[in-house]
Order: sequence, then structure tokens, then C-alpha cells
Amino acid sequence: MIFLLILVQEAQDDEREVLLSIYEGDPLFKQLSPKIFQYKYGEDNTSQSFLLEITWGDNYPDEIPIINMDTFYNKHLIAEVRQHIVDEVSKEAVNNIGMGMTYTLFEWVKERLDELVSAQPDSIAEAVSSRLVIADTQEQESMSGGAAVPKARKEALSKAQKRKQWDRMEKGEKLRGHDWVDVIKHLSQTGGKDVTEQSAISSTN
Repeated sequence: MIFLLILVQEAQDDEREVLLSIYEGDPLFKQLSPKIFQYKYGEDNTSQSFLLEITWGDNYPDEIPIINMDTFYNKHLIAEVRQHIVDEVSKEAVNNIGMGMTYTLFEWVKERLDELVSAQPDSIAEAVSSRLVIADTQEQESMSGGAAVPKARKEALSKAQKRKQWDRMEKGEKLRGHDWVDVIKHLSQTGGKDVTEQSAISSTN
């Protein structure tokens, strides 16, 4: 077991050295850690540009690496495109198990760039709008437990209908203060006399 781990470590060390040598001076390539590498495709600030991140696991290259498209740089990409890239690169990685494949995968993406982002909207504004629509649809589906349904508009009642509904309510169900108009009218007629004085008058009567 220890012998196998040593072989894996040596294979990773050799591939890392080759990668750094090949991409030396290439601003599109970046090493984040001894096992995490990124490559940027397309022009900055364009809808179809993206960053591909490859992470080596403990058994790499005897297993496929982790293909990550969920970096902040890729926030403009629609989910369909991000998942498509992950799926296609992962399929290619399976064909290279047992060999150092990071360079091979980065170059493979270069050759198929147009196909990989073919479903991506042409502008960032369109892409963001598309993502918002999809997110809103998914939220409605989640709330409705199925297909998205349009939100029902609350029917506006006329004054006559509101008055009729109010009259139908039993007196005990009316909210406290419902007769505040009558109270204000009464106070205006009495000149706003002191409550104690009003009570005294009432008890005399």
C-alpha cells in the first residue's frame, strides 16, 4: 500500500513539473496549490469565457480528477453550459485514467471550445437574464411541488362589494376600532371635553 502511494506521489510530482514547464509565462494558466490547477478560456468580460479548474485526488492519475466549473469567474455561465463542460471533460478524463492527463484535458477543451459553450447566450446581459428566469421558474416549481404555475392575481373588490362583505360580518367579529369614525364625530360635537367630565354627565343622566 505504501509503495503504491509512493508511486502515485511520484507520478503527481513529475506531472506538476511538466505542467509548470509547459505553461511557464502563460497568463491563462494558474496553479492554486500542488494539486489544483486552472486554465482560462475566451476573452475576459465576454459571455462565453470561462475558467476550468482541475483538482487531483489522492489516487490521481489512477482516478479522474475533480472537474470544477463553480468558480466565481464563471458566474455568468448558465447552469446548462457549466454542467455540459463538466460532463464532457469528465468523459474525456475516463479515457486517460492511469496517465497524467491535466495538460491533455486543458488542450482538449481548447479544441472543442465552440461546441462546449454553444448553448451560452451571446451577451453577458442575456446570460444573466436567462439565469434569473431559470431561477425564478425553479423557485415557483419548488413552491408548487411541480410545474411552475402563474401567480394568481387577487381580484380587486369594488367599494360596494367591500361594504357588503363588512355588513355580513357579525358584530363580534369586527376589529376593535371599526367605529372610530363615529367616535371622532362624537368628540367633535362635544368639543373634546374631558373624559371624566363626560363620565360624570353620563352618571347624572
